[in-house]
Amino acid sequence: MLMRPLFALPILILSAGAVAAHTPVCACYDNGDGTVLCEGGFSDGASASGVRMVVYGDTDTIVIEGAMDENSEFVFDKPGDAFRVLFDAGEGHQIDIPSDEIY
Repeated sequence: MLMRPLFALPILILSAGAVAAHTPVCACYDNGDGTVLCEGGFSDGASASGVRMVVYGDTDTIVIEGAMDENSEFVFDKPGDAFRVLFDAGEGHQIDIPSDEIY
């Protein structure tokens, strides 16, 4: 009976690694010219091309919608001082970046 849990342990470890292998990654940078550049992808090296991007204004209304381009980049005009960017690759694969974290 003691052997069964030991056989299950490698399966659990491998399963956890598979789940963590597709973690979303996204960072945004102020270009200093009135635009913001966001770069995205996944921890396993997968492209973020086509991933939905949403920019919310200070009243939490959508001001810009688009998608990552073929280079996994998204550039937009800065909508003001207070906004947030949502990298939306689906449930469990979202990153919310407030404007005060964009430099």
